[in-house]
Amino acid sequence: MDKSTFEDRKAIIAGPMHGSLRHDSAHKHVTGTADYIDDIPEPAGLLHGALGLSDRAHAEILSIDLSAVAAYPGVVWVFTGKDVPGVNDVSSNGSHDEPLLAETLVQFHGQPIFAVIAETRNAARRAARLAKIDYRDLPHWSDIDGALANGSPLVITPMTLRRGEPDTEMTNAAMRLKGQMRIGGQEHFYLEGHIATAIPGEDDEVTVWSSTQHPSEIQHIVGHVLDIPSNAVTVNVRRMGGGFGGKETQGNQFAALAAIAAKKLGCAIKFRPDRDEDMSATGKRHDFLVDYELGFDAEGRIHAVDATYAARCGFSSDLSGPVTDRALFHADSSYFYPHVHLTSKPLKTHTVSNTAFRGFGGPQGMLGAERFIEEIAYAVSKDPLDVRKLNFYGQPGSERTLTPYHQEVEDNIIARIVEELEETAEYRARRNAIIAFNRDSRYIRKGIALTPVKFGISFTMTAFNQAGALVHIYQDGSIHLNHGGTEMGQGLYTKVAQVLADSFQVDIDRVKITATTTAKVPNTSATAASSGSDLNGMAAYDAARQIKERLVAFAAEKWDVGAADVVFLPNRVRVGEIEIPFPDFIKQAYFARVQLSAAGFYKTPKIHWDRKAGRGTPFYYFAYGASCTEVSIDTLTGEYLIDRTDILHDVGRSLNPAIDIGQVEGAFVQGLGWLTTEELWWDDKGRLRTHAPSTYKIPLASDRPKIFNVRLAEWSENTEAAVGRSKAVGEPPLMLAISVLEALSMAAASVANYKVCPRLDAPATPERVLMAVERMKQV
Repeated sequence: MDKSTFEDRKAIIAGPMHGSLRHDSAHKHVTGTADYIDDIPEPAGLLHGALGLSDRAHAEILSIDLSAVAAYPGVVWVFTGKDVPGVNDVSSNGSHDEPLLAETLVQFHGQPIFAVIAETRNAARRAARLAKIDYRDLPHWSDIDGALANGSPLVITPMTLRRGEPDTEMTNAAMRLKGQMRIGGQEHFYLEGHIATAIPGEDDEVTVWSSTQHPSEIQHIVGHVLDIPSNAVTVNVRRMGGGFGGKETQGNQFAALAAIAAKKLGCAIKFRPDRDEDMSATGKRHDFLVDYELGFDAEGRIHAVDATYAARCGFSSDLSGPVTDRALFHADSSYFYPHVHLTSKPLKTHTVSNTAFRGFGGPQGMLGAERFIEEIAYAVSKDPLDVRKLNFYGQPGSERTLTPYHQEVEDNIIARIVEELEETAEYRARRNAIIAFNRDSRYIRKGIALTPVKFGISFTMTAFNQAGALVHIYQDGSIHLNHGGTEMGQGLYTKVAQVLADSFQVDIDRVKITATTTAKVPNTSATAASSGSDLNGMAAYDAARQIKERLVAFAAEKWDVGAADVVFLPNRVRVGEIEIPFPDFIKQAYFARVQLSAAGFYKTPKIHWDRKAGRGTPFYYFAYGASCTEVSIDTLTGEYLIDRTDILHDVGRSLNPAIDIGQVEGAFVQGLGWLTTEELWWDDKGRLRTHAPSTYKIPLASDRPKIFNVRLAEWSENTEAAVGRSKAVGEPPLMLAISVLEALSMAAASVANYKVCPRLDAPATPERVLMAVERMKQV
């Protein structure tokens, strides 16, 4: 093999698809030149919208006087639910339980009742505060305890997972314990808040620019409220300044309001709520209360699990059904439960409807499972890591591979991940050193924990596991790419472009990345469930495959060679003995009337799910990881530092290692915030009081681990036929932060010489850590 052929082969193997290319907009992000919706030049005559929000948590609306609102200088129109041309509903799941604008009943403090359209945003916001609304207050509850005490209805039918004989086998277990864990919610706190701009067109047409993860749903909802077909609505999304699940359904109301006003007034309308309005009127991660009973033996091996997962869902169902379902899907974490009974309890509360958030219920389910292990470890006086390893799923062929939902775990690498991290992080030596340190330290105590991650990849709604892509090659050899995925900073556009560049063996700068639009790829699924690259990458690959088959057939006929003699090399095509630059090859194909465009499509194979039966294969594969964290706490104040975190994470054969490492780091820090500093609090009137950066504390740069070592498991390769043998990376790393909570728990437990489990709830704020320490002093 000559040197040039060898270099070509290296390029084909390493190709753009597995290279550490920069994010396509990275330079624009840091220079401020990336255009978001609020940066788009405003059309002539643009008007601004604002929300009129309720100041009651639960009440009947007796009367509404909007005369002062309408009379405010600059106000053009004020409208209520009665002015909605179509159906006054923006529910995402067809339940019709989420009015766009409340008409006769408000069910949470901050619920939109009317909208104001004015010449300026400031005028609209000021006018919205002048409404006079008479209410008749009704009983309200804003948390899980209140919902349970008042016999609150469920927002959706709960799900149950059952395997084995948990009732009888719990009784047969050598050891048993019961417990309860509270898990807090989380605000998305994206840098770019919700925003939508609508421009009316001819006849019934309207074009909407929305900061959304689900353009097709915005299209459907806008058509729904305007009573027009989806083909009259075009939704565009170039990029979002963060989404994290909060823009999967919560952008519906802003796009719908903008579209209604745009069609009514015949001009462009923009809605951009202020941060406190955004936080008050849009959903968050679900709070959970986990009640559990565990049966196990003296070694710490789990025998039976019975657990109930109650969730604060808010006033409507939104995505609470699939969120609480996924909590149950991940209530096993990485562990085999021989006998198990799990039930969800999606409770209605008089708060904003909670919604998708990175991990989608999985983090809450997995956190509960790690508490199970921690409880058992203290009960049998063992290192929690040893109890974890004892209960891991087994390898295919063993009896320990069946999940509570009856899916076989066929790709299990968790033992290898954990053992490798245990060695490289020097876990055993450090744990021994920490125990010795704690014996001699009066006020500062340390803790260390190593926790695993096993996360299922796919939408549990089977129909959502599909994607489309549109690929054009122009005469000059440049390539146009469009697909249904949305870019929220996670690098999806770059990864899919890498897949396409790799398919044609061209430089990535030959691929033009274009905004997501419903006008090009229809019926798209939300960019969620960590499946954006899997679905859209495979759809783009399918489009490229179709075009390449035509190009190979053309070349084989023109140059009278076999199809196997047509090979795509870096920026050129070898046909028999000749090599042709890619642009020249495409030009010749055009003149031969070869179709140079294709619509690609992909649907995830193998998966199916029967929710009623609690059985099926909801996940195509699992992503794995592990993290080891060391902390120091001040037992006088409860304050703490994260001294060091080591992470080993599985992304299969990475499409882009640089982007994937960034995703792992960012997810860990976001999970760290959820479990330590971010606390949502409603007062006795049902008002969210943590509705701004002054009262809601996301992690700072100084909160990150002082030593932060992140590695990808480079030896891993997806056993399923995923794009490039890669694995999803969006959500799984968030659960790596559970090691922080476990380490804080160990530090607190040292005060009682590790005799009892501290049962530290999340978020583990300094106040909660201090209370845990004080409880340990009483042991």
